[in-house]
Amino acid sequence: MELIDKYKRLKGIIRGMERVVVAFSGGIDSTLLLRACIDAIGRENVLALIGSSPVFPKREIKDAETIANTIGSEYLIEDIPVMLRPEFVKNDRQRCYYCKDLLFEKARNIAIGRGFTHVAEGSNKDDMKESRPGRRACIEQEVVSPLILAEMTKKDIRELSRILSLPNHDRPAFPCLATRIPYGTPIDAHLLKRIELSEDFIKGLGITQIRVRCHGSIARIEVAKDEATKIIENREKIVQALLHFGFIYITLDLEGYRTGSMDILPLHSI
Repeated sequence: MELIDKYKRLKGIIRGMERVVVAFSGGIDSTLLLRACIDAIGRENVLALIGSSPVFPKREIKDAETIANTIGSEYLIEDIPVMLRPEFVKNDRQRCYYCKDLLFEKARNIAIGRGFTHVAEGSNKDDMKESRPGRRACIEQEVVSPLILAEMTKKDIRELSRILSLPNHDRPAFPCLATRIPYGTPIDAHLLKRIELSEDFIKGLGITQIRVRCHGSIARIEVAKDEATKIIENREKIVQALLHFGFIYITLDLEGYRTGSMDILPLHSI
């Protein structure tokens, strides 16, 4: 199916939803979904909900707000109290479910209170190939995933985003800060802030794809292999900054940036 046909199909799915609250992260998937909702049913029938919590860096919240403004969507920024949910803080492999459950509950309550008919989120067809506990929250909260229904892959979304000149069409993926912490290590707001500050500092050096993985007092820095030289060149600055933020040991992962690197055993279990 051609891209333009998939986009038409996506808008047709959205038209059947009438009035929509979009769970909006500012990532490429939810941005395309938000734009499609506005194109399909008009901005007066669309509301972007931006969730705010310690697992989302302040820069990401600000970026989401800027993108919503650029697209021309009404939006709300609402606190999602994940740190008050013990199951989330415990940090087992269902962590994402607990967070999404709270987000979608908030979105549904807003939708009911303001006369919207549906809540939508931005999962795509490729996400169905992986184990994603957040999908369970979608089903339980009756949240619609229009990109999946339109059979859109990540490649489709990036290409359509480029064609539509969306401001983040070439933006790297950015999962929440909790993904920097090994399963089984309790999530702590101070720890999340330490990771946020560390990644912000390194991004400020011109490094685009960065993860600061936290193993107790150890910061394990992952960057794209072609950016590793920048880390070495700025080694002293990075070490001093991360020591200041509370880490004791600062390491560079020689394998480079990759997804799923926290699925291995925590260091204390080896």
